[in-house]
Formats: sequence, structure tokens, C-alpha cells
Amino acid sequence: MSPRLTAARTVTNVFQPRNLLLVCMPGVGWAAAGDWTGLPWGLLAALCAGLIPAGYIEWRRKRGAWGDRHVVDRTKRAPIFLVILGSIGTGSLIMVLGGAPAGILAAMLGLWAMTVGLLAVNTVWKISVDATVGSGVVALLAAAHSPWWLLGYAMTLAVCWSRVALKYHTVAQTVAGTGLGAASAAAFLFV
Repeated sequence: MSPRLTAARTVTNVFQPRNLLLVCMPGVGWAAAGDWTGLPWGLLAALCAGLIPAGYIEWRRKRGAWGDRHVVDRTKRAPIFLVILGSIGTGSLIMVLGGAPAGILAAMLGLWAMTVGLLAVNTVWKISVDATVGSGVVALLAAAHSPWWLLGYAMTLAVCWSRVALKYHTVAQTVAGTGLGAASAAAFLFV
């Protein structure tokens, strides 16, 4: 494998959605609560939006349904989106019943809406989930903490580059994903 493709593979593996959500959502939870008590809510959000779906993908991959975690065939992606919607919905219900801060609930609503958007687009066209999540977490952190987090779009750009370099997506598919991810963070701005 060429150094360029090795770098692209590293970027796409390090900044995959579950990793970004695991890092981002506790920070959003902290901001929503105003202190450390938001961390458990953020971890619950990361579990529901990132870790459970990643576990499902790995389970299906081991059973031979998919070649790897990227699920490059868009026609096989619908079950993943349904698992994500169910998992985020369940996590949101737990948050409502547990009295979670409004900000983390708004973030979960944004992630749920983002997943609905991904599912809808995916029925007719392949869109980059990695670019969508990469953009969404940067926009969420910027909305929750400081506009300085927008510098994180350098990471999103690297994710988009890696997805195109690996031939998993076109430039248009990563641009569309980036736009959807940024739009999904809008819910947090209204809290």
C-alpha cells in the first residue's frame, strides 16, 4: 500500500464515528450541565450514538454480512441506520426519565435527525457517514463551548480527504455529509 493510502487508512480509522462521538459527547454533556455531572449523560450519548452502532456493525461483519466496518455498499446500510435510530431513541428516553440537561437532549435530537437524513439520502444516493459525523461533532462542540472549536474542521477535511483517497466516496458525497453534519448541530443552538 502506498504511503498516501496508508495515511488515508490511518485517518479514516482514527477519526471514525464511534471514536469522535466517544470524545465529543462527554464534552457536550459537560457543557449542557455546566459541570462534571454532565459527563455521564455525555457517555450515555456516546454509547447510544457511537458504541452500540459500532458493535452492531462488528457483529454483522463477523457473521459475514459486510466486508468491513465501512459498509461501502449503500444498499446494505439501512439496518445500521435503524439500529442507530433505535439506540439514540432509547438513550434519549433514558435521559428524559433521568432528568438529563436540555442541552444533551438537544444534541441527541440533532444526532437522531442526522441519522434520519442519512437514511433518507442513502435510499437514493451514497453519502459519507464519516464526513457527516466528523462535521457534526465539530459543530456541536463549537455550539456547546466556543467558536474556536470550528478549527476542528481541519480534522473533518482530513476525514473527507481520506474517504475520497480510499475510493469509498466521491468529493460530492463527503461535501453533502459535511453539510448534513453541520446542520444537525443546529438543535443545540436553540437550548
